[in-house]
Amino acid sequence: MQNVLGWLRQHDVAGLYTGAIANAIDYVLDGARTGRYDLQSREVHPGERASVGAKLEYEVLRSFSLPKAAPLDTLITGVPVDIKATVGSNWAIPSEAHCQVCICTQIQLGQNRHRSWLVRAHTSWLYRGKGNRDGKRGLAVYARDHWSVALYDWTPLPVNPLTLLTPAQASRVLAKKPGQEQRFTLMFQYLAGHIIPRSVISTVGAGRHDPLRRARNVRNRLAQDGLTLLCGKFPQQRDTAAAHAITLGPEDWIALRTDGEHESAR
Repeated sequence: MQNVLGWLRQHDVAGLYTGAIANAIDYVLDGARTGRYDLQSREVHPGERASVGAKLEYEVLRSFSLPKAAPLDTLITGVPVDIKATVGSNWAIPSEAHCQVCICTQIQLGQNRHRSWLVRAHTSWLYRGKGNRDGKRGLAVYARDHWSVALYDWTPLPVNPLTLLTPAQASRVLAKKPGQEQRFTLMFQYLAGHIIPRSVISTVGAGRHDPLRRARNVRNRLAQDGLTLLCGKFPQQRDTAAAHAITLGPEDWIALRTDGEHESAR
């Protein structure tokens, strides 16, 4: 436990987990193909929500440059470690991880936040007797609260800007008709001042040809409405955003009001 904890504390665990969870959610939603953007939507099957944890394992390994290694999920300083996550309130600890070191992550979708613990999953701290058909057992809340190590406290998850739209706005932005450019124009107008990740561009243009080019094409339309469209791919446009105290990543977009009355990016 001490060796694994020492290794983890050499990393920005909260930051790396935030990115890994966001990637896992994007993977499950598959917005570029399905047009979905909200994991809590009725369009998302409960089984898909539950699968975020399975995908997260691989995102964590990639983010921390860890190997996929038996007998559990990975090895940290030579110690077998199981990586578990839940979008509920508890974890299903498999029989092979009983009495082993686990990283347990809790994701609260409704509040857009997450937290993680390092715990040795002693069988005396697990419940459900012999477990379910796969031998998986839950971790007692008392054990989590008193005999685990908090890796980080509640940490915000990125909010998909599309979830900020009203139902009427979302129906217009995500409609199959009219064309992409008109819908991108509406999106940037509705979400002026909000950073728009590339994944959102792909979601709005789901199944259509070259949505990034279509998004670039609306710059003149937005200018007529007093909006300046910036894309983080270009250093000069990143500098323009920075002058307004906004940090754009290389795949981020934002529409700013040029009259000095734009809202701060959120």
